[in-house]
Amino acid sequence: MPPAATSYVCTIDAAQAVALKGLMAARGWVFDDMPYARWRGRLDKTTVVAYESGKLTVQGRETAAFVQFLLEPEILHEARFGYETVLAELESPEQFAPHAGIDESGKGDYFGPLVVACAYTDEGSAKTLLQAGVADSKTIKSDKKIAVLADLIRRECADRFSVVAIGPETYNRLYASFGNLNRLLAWGHARALENLLEKVPDCPRALADQFAANENTVLRALGERGKRLRLEQRPRAEADVAVAAASILARAEFVRRLTQLGDGVGMELPKGASAAVLACAKAIAAKGGRDALAKVAKMHFKTTDEVLPPF
Repeated sequence: MPPAATSYVCTIDAAQAVALKGLMAARGWVFDDMPYARWRGRLDKTTVVAYESGKLTVQGRETAAFVQFLLEPEILHEARFGYETVLAELESPEQFAPHAGIDESGKGDYFGPLVVACAYTDEGSAKTLLQAGVADSKTIKSDKKIAVLADLIRRECADRFSVVAIGPETYNRLYASFGNLNRLLAWGHARALENLLEKVPDCPRALADQFAANENTVLRALGERGKRLRLEQRPRAEADVAVAAASILARAEFVRRLTQLGDGVGMELPKGASAAVLACAKAIAAKGGRDALAKVAKMHFKTTDEVLPPF
């Protein structure tokens, strides 16, 4: 059985935020302030935050009851929660047909590997994954939740998935060889798909996010088996359940390997390419120079130029 939903995100306007706060106050919710938010409400172990941007987040064990019995009927005036699978079938029925989804993680992170995953879903697994809350990994901020969903995906896909992890040292060699990030990504997507086809040779279709202007970039990297398959590439492909599943598998492996790399250098490696990343890179370079940095980082990022003097 899929785990009960403990988080929910939607968008409301300023008037709705005021109305919702009034309804919650009448039910005993306690409010306080937080940065970039109109208000934050707490009751028992459930928290609701109305952000100035319009985003509303609900987290806690009473998430389902709050959304179904207060937020939807009184504020949103719609009933979607719990009916995601039914609505998805109406809005995009093709995602319930057997197919593979491909996505990557780590592309924008200075530290850590590039990971590409491919997941195969059919009608049964697609419904289970949607009901469990499988969505684009970029919308899931908790590494713990990513790990839980990745375990569920591995079980539901029943070994019909593949993960290709390209560690920093290999990534740096491949980038130097390809000379182009899109060509490297295409190579990774092709390898993940070819590995999946070893397990599911009758897979009829694959879907990937379109990361290159020329769609033939991935097609040229495929082997003979992959070229016999119908490969679709489109923007925001992560809305498809198979691509979303692949994105979560890729993110979970990225986080796991990033932690391992951090253990190896004796410090936590930050995600992304922020000021914290720059500070960490400087600390690593101060200890071991370029060689130490190349073991944990993607060296073509501009961060490297800020850390190390040019040759």
